[in-house]
Amino acid sequence: MMKKRDKEQPLYLISIVSKMLEVHPQTLRLYEKEGLITPRRTKKQRLYSESDVERLNFILELTRELGVNKAGVDIILRMRHKLEIMQQEIEEMMGFLEDETRKDFREKLRKALMEE
Repeated sequence: MMKKRDKEQPLYLISIVSKMLEVHPQTLRLYEKEGLITPRRTKKQRLYSESDVERLNFILELTRELGVNKAGVDIILRMRHKLEIMQQEIEEMMGFLEDETRKDFREKLRKALMEE
């Protein structure tokens, strides 16, 4: 399994990513222009990380398989980012709770999420 730092390492040229994901390079440029993805740049070359490729794959799933338009993709990506931040904050708060309190809280949280 790759470490988070490794996933952020820019590795792939646009031509490689377009072949991996079976999209035209222009599609990747368009996603960058619209702010859906931000590959690293060295001189004139775009370099994509493993994390970028995963994000692009998710975008393509939304558009190809679920028929979500670009505005919808943008909203989903922003909501997903907010959820990740909230999840990190919950994990930090859980670290402050003692073991028994943590177990009770985790169980209540799990039940509350199942009800929604």
